[in-house]
Amino acid sequence: MMSDASRSTAQLSPAQLLAALDDDQRAVAEHLSGPLCVLAGAGTGKTRAITYRIAHGVATGAFAPTSVLAVTFTSRAAAELRTRLRDLGVQGIQARTFHAAALRQLSYFWPQVVGGGLPRIAEHKAPLVAEASGRLGLGADRLAIRDLAAEIEWAKVSLVTPDDYVRAAAAAGRPGAAGHDLTTVARLLAVYEDAKTERGVIDFEDVLLLTVGVLAEREDIARTIRNQYRQFVVDEYQDVSPLQQRLLDLWLGDRHDLCVVGDVSQTIYSFTGASPRHLVDFPKKHPGAQVVRLVRDYRSTPQVVSLANDVLARAGRSRSDAAVTLVAQRPSGPAASFDAYDDDEEEARGVATTISALVARGVAPSEIAILYRTNAQGEAFEQALSTAGIGYLVRGGERFFARREVREAIALLRGASRAVDPDQSMPQAVRDVLTGSGWETQPPAARGAVRERWESLDAIVKLADDLSARRGADLGAFVTELLERAAEQHAPTLEGVTLASLHAAKGLEWDAVFLAGVCEGLLPISFAETPEAVEEERRLLYVGVTRAREHLALSYARSRTPGGRASRKPSRFLDGIWPSSDGGTGVPERARRRARAQANTDALTHGDADPEVFAALSAWRADLARATSKPPYTILHDTTLVAIATAKPKTLRQLALLRGIGAAKIEAHGGAVLAIVAGERPAEALDGGA
Repeated sequence: MMSDASRSTAQLSPAQLLAALDDDQRAVAEHLSGPLCVLAGAGTGKTRAITYRIAHGVATGAFAPTSVLAVTFTSRAAAELRTRLRDLGVQGIQARTFHAAALRQLSYFWPQVVGGGLPRIAEHKAPLVAEASGRLGLGADRLAIRDLAAEIEWAKVSLVTPDDYVRAAAAAGRPGAAGHDLTTVARLLAVYEDAKTERGVIDFEDVLLLTVGVLAEREDIARTIRNQYRQFVVDEYQDVSPLQQRLLDLWLGDRHDLCVVGDVSQTIYSFTGASPRHLVDFPKKHPGAQVVRLVRDYRSTPQVVSLANDVLARAGRSRSDAAVTLVAQRPSGPAASFDAYDDDEEEARGVATTISALVARGVAPSEIAILYRTNAQGEAFEQALSTAGIGYLVRGGERFFARREVREAIALLRGASRAVDPDQSMPQAVRDVLTGSGWETQPPAARGAVRERWESLDAIVKLADDLSARRGADLGAFVTELLERAAEQHAPTLEGVTLASLHAAKGLEWDAVFLAGVCEGLLPISFAETPEAVEEERRLLYVGVTRAREHLALSYARSRTPGGRASRKPSRFLDGIWPSSDGGTGVPERARRRARAQANTDALTHGDADPEVFAALSAWRADLARATSKPPYTILHDTTLVAIATAKPKTLRQLALLRGIGAAKIEAHGGAVLAIVAGERPAEALDGGA
């Protein structure tokens, strides 16, 4: 019998890989030669499709692992891709961001092309922009510097030089930046480049520009890279900029072995130079390209999917032909809620109250998010959650691996890995080490810094459990995983409600999502004046809606401050969706919430789920929670119980296909769950929960 470690890393056969996919995903995985365009809607399993495609290519011998370069837009996404491939037993695939891939190549070839080491990369643009601004007598206000830096980035990723800026910016409808006209910004661009040269530094965009220059001018180097990489995969292709596309073209040469994946309905970064044009025009640029649409939404309930489709449908003629209409695959859930409040403070308190109720019913705080258009909106929700005693995390705040307690924990674990007892399990070794740093089995009653420190350490403990269950890793391998994650900023999940802007939420998902401030002036934002800018705001709302798996609440405040003029109206994107023109329903707010809570309960316990199986699972979970002194949701979420009671799996393989059941959960509870579904009493009803 194989050990856990060998079983978790054994490469699956081609037939096993294909059997785990739906028909459309299988079409992606089976297309191993030539150009492939995947139009993948939100929640349709695009990452699964491309990882299984790579694994299938390796398993059949069509791909050599070291010849594949998978390109993503964030370090987190690249790390997730590598992790999934390792879990499928595939090693050696290069999964990197555009910048990381370019930097690796540029660093390697720079001594050959120029000589010496690569110039230092400036960590931040602000000091250089401030210097350039000062030289021109433009002042150095912090917000102005930020806006000018963003405009510099747009120009560079759009392949616009200072000499061409005025013409190109005017054609793109850009008004300049920080109150300065196009001519002034063009001058700033030139002086900024001079300042960099004088300091002997380059910026992040230069990494791509210099790599493009080397590959365009040195055919021998371009040939070396093309011989190395024979297959390319690009995720989030709708966000590609002209500069990134130019680099991709040089990597490819005259070949067409390229798979791109994207969703035009999630194009929300055009202000940074991203363009869906490359995705839409892919079949024209690559004749004979196969186009596969992924439309089956496995993430969200039919209620959430229907709302998302409605938001896009109201775009009318502005909607792209490449957009997909989602088809929900999950059981029915609660209806989306729509709430209008008197002011911002009342909205924040109302959302916090609803979140308290969800947590009491078993939804983990880490599976809840409050999303808003501007970061300034977050402060009211931070205050309301603190008052309600609910922990929260602000996405975009201090990075996980930059926290002092995390750095200290990694150092301690690194030291312990040199003298660990070989008979001790890795998760227990991690617990023993971190107990000396303040970790305990139960969270502290205190909040603030004490609770935050514990949550950081507890996230490391849970990551150890997960890695051990998936790969049977020892302590040394776990430390290596932590160091790799630190380098990639691939943080583990932390307990607490997530607060994030809609832009920052892209690529993430939660059981419950609260979309706040969905009113005119905020969504669309007041400075979205052109039809194109307004439609991008619509897509931003679509992204927010599709982050929700089950619970979705939309709200806005009629006035910004208590007692202020009630002038706000629901977003135009919700015309025909919002219950009434003034945001009200004619039902008192308290009664609406009671009715909504009951509807949520009804949808949770009925729908397509077998009520007897759901009741038996709930009773087992409650007993296990009491026996192990754990909150019920840490064992299995309510939504997972519903999925089990609906699908009624008969094997561990079928169970593993359900959302919320990872390797660690199967290891701990798989046998008991299958016994309950089969109508038997689990032999180890209270085992495996510690």
